[in-house]
Amino acid sequence: MPGLNRVQIIGNLGADPLEKTTAKGTKYTTFSVAVNRYWKAADGGTNKRTDWFNVEAWGKLGEICIKLLEKGSLVYLEGELRTDRYEKEGEVKYFTKVVLQRMQKLDFSDKEKEEPEIAAIADESPDEE
Repeated sequence: MPGLNRVQIIGNLGADPLEKTTAKGTKYTTFSVAVNRYWKAADGGTNKRTDWFNVEAWGKLGEICIKLLEKGSLVYLEGELRTDRYEKEGEVKYFTKVVLQRMQKLDFSDKEKEEPEIAAIADESPDEE
């Protein structure tokens, strides 16, 4: 039976996106997104927690992220969770990331409103790393 692996996030970029290249020469883009959660405390005050997500975008979608996004941008992201592993000092480490499939910028500058760009696109994310 097939499974489902999909995550949807609305948050703000923690830094400008970075373009990277794999050992085989394939370009991709990485960035982090902060999602704030608020809830009422027992004393009536408001609590806040920020969760950070590492994001990876491949192909044309990665190029669009580089072009449209910057630190602080408010975005809607949709993708799949992927857990990778690496070895450091003989110990295996794991990290989870969002592999982006769709992105939509939710805050546009006046210039961007006058000259609309493609803000959402399906991505063909390769399994190459």
